[in-house]
Amino acid sequence: MTIEESPSSSSVTPLPAEAFAELYARIDGVVTTPGDATWDAARQAWNLSADQQPEAVVAPRTAEDVQVVIGFAEANRLRVVAQSTGHLAAPLGDLSGSILLRTAALSGIDVDSDALTVRVGAGVLWGDVTAALAEHGLMALAGSSPDVGVAGYLLGGGLSWFARSRGLATSHVTAIEVVAGDGRMLRAAADEESELFWALRGGGGNYGVVTAITMRVFAVRDAYAGMLLFPLERADEVLTAWESWARDADEAATTSIRLLRLPPLPELPEFLRGQRFIGIDGAIAVAQGAGAAAERVAAAVATLAPLRELGPMIDSFELMPAGRLGEVHMDPPGPVPGVGDGANLDELPRAAIERILELAGPDADSPLLAVEIRQIGGALAVPAADGGAVDSMPGRFLLYAVGIAPTPEVAAMVKSATTAVLDATRDWHSGVDYINFRESQVAPERLYPAATLTRLRAAKKQYDPADRIRSAHPIL
Repeated sequence: MTIEESPSSSSVTPLPAEAFAELYARIDGVVTTPGDATWDAARQAWNLSADQQPEAVVAPRTAEDVQVVIGFAEANRLRVVAQSTGHLAAPLGDLSGSILLRTAALSGIDVDSDALTVRVGAGVLWGDVTAALAEHGLMALAGSSPDVGVAGYLLGGGLSWFARSRGLATSHVTAIEVVAGDGRMLRAAADEESELFWALRGGGGNYGVVTAITMRVFAVRDAYAGMLLFPLERADEVLTAWESWARDADEAATTSIRLLRLPPLPELPEFLRGQRFIGIDGAIAVAQGAGAAAERVAAAVATLAPLRELGPMIDSFELMPAGRLGEVHMDPPGPVPGVGDGANLDELPRAAIERILELAGPDADSPLLAVEIRQIGGALAVPAADGGAVDSMPGRFLLYAVGIAPTPEVAAMVKSATTAVLDATRDWHSGVDYINFRESQVAPERLYPAATLTRLRAAKKQYDPADRIRSAHPIL
């Protein structure tokens, strides 16, 4: 079967639950179908706003299970959607005609302190990896949330608190184990299946189901990290000062700024519940070694000084163990219903700041939880040697807007608000966006330059000619 003949949700006759009994008998994992008592829990994405309704949910325990599932899907003209947590579930849309393959049971973590690498199963979360590495005095380029899956994060690029000094996390991947869409069990690395290796590093999950990833780690035990918090009423002053500081900030610093409207949730500290703030958070890399803490953080303290001079109401920056960096951004620790979207910005001039403040500043009536601007540039702007499909990141800033959406009515309001923020800043959008922050369906041309997209499509035809594998952002 060719891509032109590939199955689609509109052309597939749904299988009865009994048809999956054969699959259940052939794998060590679990098969769940509609009507089972655990159906709702099995199909639930981390983003609770995504109402996933596949033909079945399969939780494989081994790579061999994954291979069997792909073969079953081929025989029954179904597609396969691999998912660890489902943070990026919203763009998937209708899952009829698809098997949802949940990878949580692929959970091994193997640290090689001598080689400075770690091999992780496709279902592992960043919080588990950082904890395991911390026991060895090591660090990986984890994202801001410990609840995010390692595989999806790396397949899209990976922005860590060290991104401006070390580049994209995916550029530090050394091997990927995958069952390709055509059913072959492969290991992709620089010296084997090199085109697949290139495509998977930034090209998303379009070519097969990843079962394990090996990446480089670093002998870094801590960083100068935390948050500066101000009343939202000071948003104009603080955002303007941060943008000016960010232009020339040392590459050791990777920060973000957020206009926050926090809900009155009991999970939040009492002084934060229901309050409005503008906050600057992030991490500054420090010298590693046996020196006194004050000596090691001296450069970081100097880098942060202009922002501290603004007089925050809360200043939590300190020398923080690498294993605790997942606390800095205060991301929710469990599933929530959310609607968000993002875009890369070439610049953040005064006109852009004013438009953002009109929509999310202290005088705005906004349903958004946060409008965030991440500082990029630095090493992210330089193509990584031997990098993958995404080896650098355009622009100087990354804009992201998100809101909590407990009902469809609220979701529509939040979607309108996120779209308004992106539309208001469109004059400064970069040519392409960061795939992991695009939570709506967008044309692949918005995610990759033309030459990269052509090469990715060739890899798709080589490794998944029947278009068996679905991802949040397809390239066809």
